[in-house]
Amino acid sequence: MLALIQTIVMALDIYWWLIIGSAIFSWLYAFNVVNSSNQFVGAVGNFLYRVTEPALRPIRRVLPDLGGIDISPIILLLILFFIRQFLITTVAPALLG
Repeated sequence: MLALIQTIVMALDIYWWLIIGSAIFSWLYAFNVVNSSNQFVGAVGNFLYRVTEPALRPIRRVLPDLGGIDISPIILLLILFFIRQFLITTVAPALLG
């Protein structure tokens, strides 16, 4: 059972970095730092959007409009951090002891 918790924690860590990568990519794309007509750049952007958007969309629906500032990735990172810490500090010790 501990292996399952460790696998879930690793998946949360990978998703954490995908969210950060998606936020950075969206800034680079918005400020024309990356070439938007490049096929590889489009594929990376599409992948990051498809991976993160299903988790970010419900948060965006609940948050009020902040005038162009999107804090939904920060909220999602906090939720992931809470889940990760809950698994490590509460669920794993309960299984071991």
